[in-house]
Amino acid sequence: MKRRLGHYYHHHGWHRRWRHSLRWRLVTLFLLLAVCTTVVFVGGTRQMFSSGWRQLVQPLFRDYVDRLANEIGSPPDLARAQAMVQRLPISVRIEGPVVNWASHAPRGPQDTPITAMLTRTTADGHAIRFGIGAWHSDERPKRVGWMMLAGLLLLLLLAYAYVRRLFKPLDDIRAGALRYGKGDFSRPIPLRRNDELGDLATQVNGMAIGLRRLLDGQRGLLLAISHELRSPLTRARLNAELVAEGESRDALLRDLALMRDLVSDLLESERLAGGAAALQTEQLDLNGLARDLVAQQFAGQAIELVLDDTLPLLLLDRARLQMLLRNLLDNALRHNTDATTPVRLSTQLDGLVVRIVVRDAGPGVDEADLQRLAQPFYRPDAARSRSGGGVGLGLYLCRLVASSHGGTLALRNTQPGLEVSVELPLG
Repeated sequence: MKRRLGHYYHHHGWHRRWRHSLRWRLVTLFLLLAVCTTVVFVGGTRQMFSSGWRQLVQPLFRDYVDRLANEIGSPPDLARAQAMVQRLPISVRIEGPVVNWASHAPRGPQDTPITAMLTRTTADGHAIRFGIGAWHSDERPKRVGWMMLAGLLLLLLLAYAYVRRLFKPLDDIRAGALRYGKGDFSRPIPLRRNDELGDLATQVNGMAIGLRRLLDGQRGLLLAISHELRSPLTRARLNAELVAEGESRDALLRDLALMRDLVSDLLESERLAGGAAALQTEQLDLNGLARDLVAQQFAGQAIELVLDDTLPLLLLDRARLQMLLRNLLDNALRHNTDATTPVRLSTQLDGLVVRIVVRDAGPGVDEADLQRLAQPFYRPDAARSRSGGGVGLGLYLCRLVASSHGGTLALRNTQPGLEVSVELPLG
């Protein structure tokens, strides 16, 4: 049963890959065209020769066999038959009341239509059967078959090489589209040929230039607005400090602090959008950074540290890693509804990557919202409101920090709780 299921999935997996690949579909089309052309040509040729055989060759063939039988004579003359076999590539078999002789051992059935055409009966009752002589043709069909198979394989390789070369620009377009999707506009798609695929590459490059200009304009506008907001926010906070103490003053200060954090996070997200160029890296002890952060900014909080002592020094940006750990811990503590279970921060060396995992014991997130948590300003439910803290950029900034270091950020429900895993490469 397992073998049947394995064969089923293997067959259907290969079928899906074949349907997905334009190259192999075109190669298959070429082969089918070649096979169908061969079948039509062979069938037409056979029909043509069959018609020609009936109308032209068959009467000549019968007349030639009659002449051979007359030359042997009646009664059959063995000397003439032996001389004929020596002179021509034929076999002769004589059966009758007086003479019974064969030049070669019988080959195959003796009553086929071709054999009947090659048989003549003499006046004295002898049957003379003519056939093909000692022609060593047993190996020839095999050689021809192997040569045809080799030719077909060569045709397949040539067709695949041609299709591969024909669709080579698609690989460049695909790689370029992936780069553009990640926001990397540093390298355009190379133009290899002046054809429709070359035109497509040119159009995609033009689209990328337009997108880059649009994004640069949006980022410039956002940076300008963020910079301009800093000064009035600072003045507003100073003026709020002069207001008499009370709930109104406290609410105003909270709102101003929230706006300040929003401006700071926006500026930081735009810096990190530039990738590794925005980092200031140094050799860093990640475990030591985590211990210091928890001791200084989360003293007294229910946080459990599970740190891998085998971690080597890593080339990281200290300020950005502090922000990543702080945001992850803030988010976990804010939603850790089970007070008896602490938030756990762990590090682990796994091959060529270092894994940072922060897990809480909260209610988790709906699966439909899970992949959108790291998007800017996204909050999946009303509980994650501004009054609860945060502006919806924490996990987004964490993802930017991870990607700028060449790593990844992943989220999953652990029932209970939410687990955020960040993987950073050693190099």
